[in-house]
Amino acid sequence: MSRRQVGSSIRRNGPSFPFSGALHSKSKSSPLLSVALVLVGAFLLIAYCYSGSGVFKGDKAATVSRVEGDYSCTLDVQSAIPVLKKAYGDSMRKVLHVGPDTCSVVSSMLKEDETEAWGVEPYDIEDADGNCKSLVQKGIVRVADVKFPLPYRAKSFSLVIVSDALDYLSPKYLNRTLPELARVSSDGLVIFAGYPGKQRAKLPELSKFGRPAKMRSSSWWIRFFVSTSLEENDVVAKKFDQAATKKAYQPSCQVFHLKSYH
Repeated sequence: MSRRQVGSSIRRNGPSFPFSGALHSKSKSSPLLSVALVLVGAFLLIAYCYSGSGVFKGDKAATVSRVEGDYSCTLDVQSAIPVLKKAYGDSMRKVLHVGPDTCSVVSSMLKEDETEAWGVEPYDIEDADGNCKSLVQKGIVRVADVKFPLPYRAKSFSLVIVSDALDYLSPKYLNRTLPELARVSSDGLVIFAGYPGKQRAKLPELSKFGRPAKMRSSSWWIRFFVSTSLEENDVVAKKFDQAATKKAYQPSCQVFHLKSYH
């Protein structure tokens, strides 16, 4: 998947610092006032630089991709792995993750004890790193268009987790993809979806999904689940919320827990 790093624009007209005029002012203001203004300006500049690097940001900033600068639910999944293990228990024994950057999610899950992880990457990964290419060569990660049936038998996995993929699908394709995700799971389906108003990556995703991301409200998703005969798993959702509270995990995406088809 091609990544475009967003660089900050650099002005060539020389640096301009706030309050610098105080140093050259011909007014009769006291030296102490000038020093105070310079100190305030320096503080503001330092605060600005640190806020841009994420030092002063909260947990939600951790789910912003440092590669693209765009909102990502896949990073949310990686942070949620301990919480998911607490909520799902034995159902985390064989997991399929579907979505961009699935190699990173699968690699994180494989580090967990007694967890077998697999992945589906919706994009071409010609620019993937060595670790990701190795996972593909071993068949652990597959590159597949999620608009079509997944290359797995029914109930091949105990749990299926999807992120940063469904937001790009129209209801027409969601009617195919969502039941397919539930089909290959035996114990449940977890969906990480963006909130309305959040930014998402642009050009790379458009080349694969053919449309920009559309953030839907929780009420929209719930109605859609009902239309596809998928039930929310309230018991697991409660366990997830309790574990998230204990571990101080605050998801930046909407998280839905669904039961598998039986």
